[in-house]
Amino acid sequence: MTSPVLICGSVAFDTIAVFEGRFKEHILPDRIHALSVSFLVPSMRREFGGCAGNIAYNLKLLGGKPVPVATVGEDASDYLHRFEQLGIDISLLQCLPGTLTAQCFITTDLDDNQISAFHPGAMERSAENDLTGRTATWAIVAPDSKAGMVAHAKRLRAQGTPFIFDLGQAMPLYDGKDILEMLALAQAMTVNDYEASIVEQRTGKSIEQLAQGLKAVVVTRGANGATLYTEGHQHHIDPVTPSGVVDPTGCGDAHRGGLLYGLTLGWSWQDAFKLGNLMGSIKIASRGPQNHAPSRAEIDAQFHAQYGLRLPA
Repeated sequence: MTSPVLICGSVAFDTIAVFEGRFKEHILPDRIHALSVSFLVPSMRREFGGCAGNIAYNLKLLGGKPVPVATVGEDASDYLHRFEQLGIDISLLQCLPGTLTAQCFITTDLDDNQISAFHPGAMERSAENDLTGRTATWAIVAPDSKAGMVAHAKRLRAQGTPFIFDLGQAMPLYDGKDILEMLALAQAMTVNDYEASIVEQRTGKSIEQLAQGLKAVVVTRGANGATLYTEGHQHHIDPVTPSGVVDPTGCGDAHRGGLLYGLTLGWSWQDAFKLGNLMGSIKIASRGPQNHAPSRAEIDAQFHAQYGLRLPA
């Protein structure tokens, strides 16, 4: 029987449009100082996204009990209804009147170049969403407004809830001092290999040194698997070959969902990490961050085939 997991982070909409041409044919270098372009986008889709939303979705696929902690706007009714239908606890998704939910508008061309615009909306006020008093075995502080991430970290620490610090897309908001302050509150950190190098550069400490003050540091390396630093040891975790490489958006969040599920069951960091790898490989074979929908039995079969491990009955 799993326990609730508090998932602090963004809940957002991603609007993705496809321009059936190439930006370079329309953006003239000698006219960049007076740019005025318009792209016809006959193909467009809207996805449910945001780090907290994506992690919660993946944790629920496994049979976990995610409790996303986020602020949303008046336009979030579809998102809230969807999570209710999936059986996800929405009691800490706070709707702020007069705001819009965070959303990213992405236009992609035929060369996979992207032009994006991000509206933070209600996410800017995420610090107002107080999770104090909500019990959980584990929590994660994922990318959100900086004020919200810091506030959630301090509240979790004050009430004794262990949490993972997931820097991700919030990296530009944190200098070395900020990162060290967050790690002093957290029990673990998750980063990809690029983020790990930035963390080392900004803090002046190696990942091995940072791991000494934590239960674990997780470094994902895409197709090269991942590295786990825990209890003074470094472990390489083999990757899972996906059925196809379609869209990497949300793969890190899927990994976090698997990792958190294993931790709530009391698994070792190594085994929880392996489940994270599997969830990331399942996600990358599907377009959009929340459109993969394997059954729990299918996940269990793949987990056993890859690592010889099983999900609990």
